[in-house]
Amino acid sequence: MATRPDRPGATAWLPDPDHRDVAHLREAATACRGCELWEPATQVVFSAGVVTGRVALVGEQPGDVEDQRGIPFVGPAGRLLQEAVAEAGLAREDVYVTNAVKHFRFSQSAPGNRRIHATPDAGHVTACKPWLAAELVAVDPDVVVVLGATAAKALLGPSFRVTRERGVVLERETSRGTKRFVATIHPSAVLRTPAPEREQARAGLVADLRVAASALGDGAAET
Repeated sequence: MATRPDRPGATAWLPDPDHRDVAHLREAATACRGCELWEPATQVVFSAGVVTGRVALVGEQPGDVEDQRGIPFVGPAGRLLQEAVAEAGLAREDVYVTNAVKHFRFSQSAPGNRRIHATPDAGHVTACKPWLAAELVAVDPDVVVVLGATAAKALLGPSFRVTRERGVVLERETSRGTKRFVATIHPSAVLRTPAPEREQARAGLVADLRVAASALGDGAAET
């Protein structure tokens, strides 16, 4: 157990460096109290997909459906992402999916009312970052796709802007060596786009995922 220096008195169950397989991390994360989001959320939502996946897709946080089911990307945005991944030529057996923040942040005017998504703040991202870092070490993907601003800031730094650098292969040094990153919009942003421009936004997401697929192909060719 480790004390959070930015939240005096708070404690968080952090990843054990001796047990960094995804199954252990998923189980251990259920006891995390690194920020206040655990309390109103239904459950921790850790990850899904292939734990040896060559591509890791990192989103923002679970939504309402994901919070209820305990699985990331199973709501409307998740269905759109699955379609885009397939269209981009990424094989399901190559894909691991997770989020920068593991609990659903929401607002709710009264019990029983619809829970409205609220963007995680920097403190939530910081609290979850050890979990994200540990799972990426465990999975060791060749390419990491960051979906939206929250994931991009968590992995590529606070000054990173998806709108400026999306759809290009970026190389960064990690504890696992040099890794390739590709930034794109979150699929929920596609769903929020007005209907006349929505198909164009969806096509842009697919195009960025094709860049990730091509980067994966390059890596395969080198080995």
